[in-house]
This record gives sequence, structure tokens and C-alpha cells, in this order.
Amino acid sequence: MQSFEHTPPEARELLSRPIRELGLRVEGSPLEKYVQQLYVELGARGLSCFRPAVYLSDEWACPDRQPVIGIPFYLADPKLQALERAINDLEDEREILMYLRHEAGHAFNYAYLLYESKEWLDLFGPFDRPYVDDYTPVPFSRKFVRHIAGWYAQKHPDEDFAETFAVWLTPDSDWRRRYKGWPALKKLQYVDRVARELSATPPRKALEVAVKELPVEEMGTTIAQFYEEHVQDEAAAVADLLPDAELEDIFVRKGEDLRPASALLLEHRKTLVDKITYWTGVRRSLIRKLVEVIGRRARELELCVERKREAQTVIEVTAFATALAMNYLTRGRFAER
Repeated sequence: MQSFEHTPPEARELLSRPIRELGLRVEGSPLEKYVQQLYVELGARGLSCFRPAVYLSDEWACPDRQPVIGIPFYLADPKLQALERAINDLEDEREILMYLRHEAGHAFNYAYLLYESKEWLDLFGPFDRPYVDDYTPVPFSRKFVRHIAGWYAQKHPDEDFAETFAVWLTPDSDWRRRYKGWPALKKLQYVDRVARELSATPPRKALEVAVKELPVEEMGTTIAQFYEEHVQDEAAAVADLLPDAELEDIFVRKGEDLRPASALLLEHRKTLVDKITYWTGVRRSLIRKLVEVIGRRARELELCVERKREAQTVIEVTAFATALAMNYLTRGRFAER
């Protein structure tokens, strides 16, 4: 059961409201400027006939083979943003644009049926390959671009294309220089060439008839039910995770001008979660739980950090948590039980 005790009071009043009754819209919301930015970027790349529609849903997504972009509903309202920030961390401006570019890649693929061509299949792989959430990536493989957190392009050929498109679309990405000598460069060159060839060509699959999956107007669950169903419980994965000795190596109980270690971890939680997720590819919810468990155990042990050593301690905690995450990535668990 999801706990809401640490959520903002002004947002908590929405918990019992059905989502479809909140009157949420992209138009006039904080999201509108990002959607317009996406369209500007598409135009700058010469794609004059490709403007995928966007709609509010339960998550970032393009419905299967439908050239339309779903955006999480909580991004359309400041109170819901505050709730999401407290429960699950909130996407910042940079991340919102990254996700939009990624989903635009899916929509471009579906709009022009690129995945049906032999060249696409030769470069990215079989589009109909089974889609699995648990996959084992090859860290730092140069066959794939890097864009959103983790090694996401390695998840599926469709994700590989979407990530490649997103890198190509990103202003000032300098992809020719950055990926020079990488096998992934051929994929970027393919996107660049196909985009130029299709620049003035209407999509083969009409954008205006794309089928939306779970639009916000059909979301009958309450806000509380949404979080109870969608926020993954990672407690079992981190149970009995941390021997106290490791934490006592990093933090202290005696010293000058001390600060609780748990307070330091709370201050840097989002950055720790962002960066460890990005470089390891372990799912974000699990990394967040890992950081929370480290902070909770540090508090229980009454561990502290000397203020003059805060920067060094953050580095050490980052290295420690990253090592645990890589252990999980390669062995399926954080530590021996």
C-alpha cells in the first residue's frame, strides 16, 4: 500500500479524485511550451509534414504502431507535479524534452512505416522481437547511442530507433563528431538521410486518425489508486541489503561540525538516483529505494558526516551505491544473502 504521509498537503486533497474528472489538458498547461519546442525542433530538421499529436495518459508512450505521443497526466498540473515529486521524483525540463524526442522517434517510425523496410530491419533488428522489461545490456557498447537513462537503446529494436532519432533531433548534439567511429553512426546517418527524403512527404499513416491508448478522459481511477498500482514496491529487492560495516566506513559518529548522514542523502537524493540510473541502467524505482534504504539505515545508526567533508562523502556514497547497482545488474541481486 502506497503511503502518502510525506506528500504536500495541498496536493493530498486530490488523492480521492478520479483522474478523468480533473479537467486536465495539454493546452494551457506547463507542458504546452515543451510540445511547441518539439515542433520547432522537427521543423528545424526539415520535417515539415510531421507534427505528431500529444495527449495525456498514465505514462510516456506511443501506443503500438500509432503515431501519437502519450505524456504522463501529472505533468499538466502544478499540484500533481508536487505529488509526483514527493512520491516518485519529477521529470525536469531537460528530461521532459528528452522523453518527447524519444517518443517522437517512435511516432516517426510508425507514421512512415519505416519498420517494414529491409534497411530498417538490417540496421535495428526485427521489429516483432518479443518486448521484455528485464533485459541485460552491454554497458558502453558502441553499437548504440546514449540518450535517456541507462542503456535503453539496447532494450528492443524499436527503442534503438527511437533513441537514435532523439539524438539526431536534439539541437547541438553534434552527433557526427560524438559518434565518429562508432557502429551506431550508421544508424544516425540512416535517420538523417530518411528524414531528408521524407521531409515534404505526408505520413503513410495519417496522424489525425492515430488511436490513443488510455487517454486521461478515460482514466476512472483516483489519484491514490493510480499511485498504488503504478509505483513499484521494491522493498523485497533491498531487504537485508546493507551490512552496517560498509556504512560505518563511509560515515562517522564523532568529529567536528557534524550533520546527519540521512540529511545529506536526502539533499542529494534526486541527483544520486538520476546519475546512478543513467550510468548503470538499473530501473529508477529500484535505485531510488536503494538510496532511501541507505539513508534510513544511516539514520537508525545515528551516523553523521563532517560538513567539511560533505563533497568527498557524496562521491564515496555515489561510488558505493553504483557498485551495488552494478552487482544487481550483473548478478540479479545487490549482495550475498
